[in-house]
Amino acid sequence: MTLAITPGSPQRAELVQKAAKGRSLWDDARRRLLHNKAAVAGMIVLGLLVVAAIVGPYLVPFHYDTINKNDVWVGPGVAGHLLGTDSLGRDLLARLLMGLRVSLAIGLVATVVSLIIGVIWGAVAGFFGGRLDEVMMRVVDVLYSLPFIFFVILLMVTFGSNIILIFVAIGAVEWLTMSRIVRGQTMALKHKEFVEAARAAGLKQGAIIGKHIVPNLLGPVVVYVTLTIPAVILSESFLSFLGLGVQPPMASLGTLINNGAQDMELAWWLLVFPSITMVVTLMCFNFIGDGLRDALDPKDR
Repeated sequence: MTLAITPGSPQRAELVQKAAKGRSLWDDARRRLLHNKAAVAGMIVLGLLVVAAIVGPYLVPFHYDTINKNDVWVGPGVAGHLLGTDSLGRDLLARLLMGLRVSLAIGLVATVVSLIIGVIWGAVAGFFGGRLDEVMMRVVDVLYSLPFIFFVILLMVTFGSNIILIFVAIGAVEWLTMSRIVRGQTMALKHKEFVEAARAAGLKQGAIIGKHIVPNLLGPVVVYVTLTIPAVILSESFLSFLGLGVQPPMASLGTLINNGAQDMELAWWLLVFPSITMVVTLMCFNFIGDGLRDALDPKDR
């Protein structure tokens, strides 16, 4: 026997509350994201890659920089080396896991650097407007006119090549697009009713930006972050391919691909496995970014 839910009953109030909660922006975005099979698959595979990068080097019986001249260019599955060895007898699986860790770390840290600079710069320029906005955006235009790789290489050559500088150098030039996105969104938000109410309540401009403007930028910012990380990884790989990125004995996906390209005629596995790892990692981020973009797109609601 079913129970009738009458108006004003506790059951009806609970259903109304659940329905209202289900219509919230983030709940709806999460539901749409979880229905995107490509994005879910990307999150699962990326999660496995992150776990492998964190704990994998401790589980492999070989260290990533241990040289063994008796196992030079050993093929996959030979002498306990699942993915083979390189020209110095170093285990490729150990180096691949370490390279994946370094590349993901560079992508994450450089993206955080670009996120902090871009959000602050764009939010301030868009909120205050006027002459300050013109000056700040002209700075962005000037930096945009410089070739990205040339600017990074200039920083690397001037201050030396080390992994910390790679974080800063790439992050310091990736914030330009972020600042423009944030500026545009801020200009659209600063005349909304909730911002005017905050002004009427006497909040300072810095508090309005931090408590009302920036939280409402999370949608497009999160989407762009997922697309910035693979771009940063590609930039680091290109620098490492040129010999300006991560330096030996440390490894990254870029250095491994560079070394594999040099020895591909003698040891094909040195190029194939790092390249596959790079492609899978970038595809995961792109699938997640596309899923987030579709989930947060207000036109699809």
